[in-house]
Amino acid sequence: MKVIGAGFGRTGTYSLKVALEQIGFGPCDHMYEIAERPERIHKWLDVVEGRSEDWDSLFAGYESGVDWPTAAYWRELSEHYPEAKVVLTVRDPNKWYESTQQTVFKRNPWVRPLTWLAERQSPDLRAFLRMDRASVVDRVFGGSVHDKQHMISVFERHIAEVRATISPDRLLVYELGQGWEPLCEFLDVPVPNTSFPRLNKRSEFSKESNKHIQKLMSSR
Repeated sequence: MKVIGAGFGRTGTYSLKVALEQIGFGPCDHMYEIAERPERIHKWLDVVEGRSEDWDSLFAGYESGVDWPTAAYWRELSEHYPEAKVVLTVRDPNKWYESTQQTVFKRNPWVRPLTWLAERQSPDLRAFLRMDRASVVDRVFGGSVHDKQHMISVFERHIAEVRATISPDRLLVYELGQGWEPLCEFLDVPVPNTSFPRLNKRSEFSKESNKHIQKLMSSR
């Protein structure tokens, strides 16, 4: 592992994944990446549920990782890979909260019955949802993902803890709108002659997520 993404989901992590892969730090792990590879769902679940801490096996073939669940284990990963650089993606806390409520933690009365039916059809989807809840909803947010004051407090505390723990020469605090320059300078690579990727916007989230869920449902 050469780059560890410590930023929470909905801080531009999918765009960062694609950017890192474009500048030579791929493959890059991401929640979508895990959903594409059911064998990795079960490896992550082993970590999340305490049956394994084999980071080298989990990240075999990967040069970077961003988004959850990587960001939920930033401390363990930064200790295990002491030479890896850490990128902490940030954004305005209120906008971040609003984005989570419209995407990853969106309330929907149809979700629970549909999820129950889907889980019965697909062991991989069942494992994915269990891993997702345990590593993000429970581990990061203590089971509460709709209380604005609590969510923002967790978000801000996380940023402060990463800043206090990772040495400045190893850490880049990064906002998506900053483009290629600070990221490439930090990682000591040339700036690409292409626009910085801007992906997984709020309006695109449901379509992208449904694509991965449908693929998992077909892997029985």
